[in-house]
Amino acid sequence: MRCAHCSENAVYKCNVCGKPICSEHVSLRPICNTCSSRSAARYIVEKLRLLRDQKKIKELVQFFWGEQEQLAFDKVFRVAELPAFVAKVGKEVAGFVSFAGMRNDLIVVALGILPEYQGFGIGSNLIAKVEGEARRLGSRRILVSTSNDDLPALAFYQSLGFQIYEVKPNVIAEKHGSVMRGIGNLPVRDELRLRKSVH
Repeated sequence: MRCAHCSENAVYKCNVCGKPICSEHVSLRPICNTCSSRSAARYIVEKLRLLRDQKKIKELVQFFWGEQEQLAFDKVFRVAELPAFVAKVGKEVAGFVSFAGMRNDLIVVALGILPEYQGFGIGSNLIAKVEGEARRLGSRRILVSTSNDDLPALAFYQSLGFQIYEVKPNVIAEKHGSVMRGIGNLPVRDELRLRKSVH
């Protein structure tokens, strides 16, 4: 069977329309290009300056993770108190990225985009802003960590040039005092660390 978009062998089918698709035309969740094409949201990305935007980040952190603190690289961060870039559609905060310095590196502590604004390039744009900030500060690398169940985040960061370099077994389970269930009902135990050099 051939891909609906080229002459390659189809090894997946689109979860939306059922068309056969090849490895090149599949996303992390099998979906073809036709079904993933949407009109782009108009947004701007700016450095966090306004108190109301900081309050919105606090709300988003609670919405996405159910707590205000994030564990990353053996440190606990209060996300809403960190420097950040925000993506806005009109006056609404559609997403954000919070970051912190650690020695000669810059850590992406939290990245969240509201579901209705995902798939428009906002996440990539936010990470690009962090890369610019890392260069401005003279950082050697950008670091990010995620939980072992967050396959979409792993795919996203690797698509931007990040590489997994370390796994910290059971760090997340120990933080919460138990093994929780996460994406795809996977047990949430480990912190996966990724890095990208800043040139």
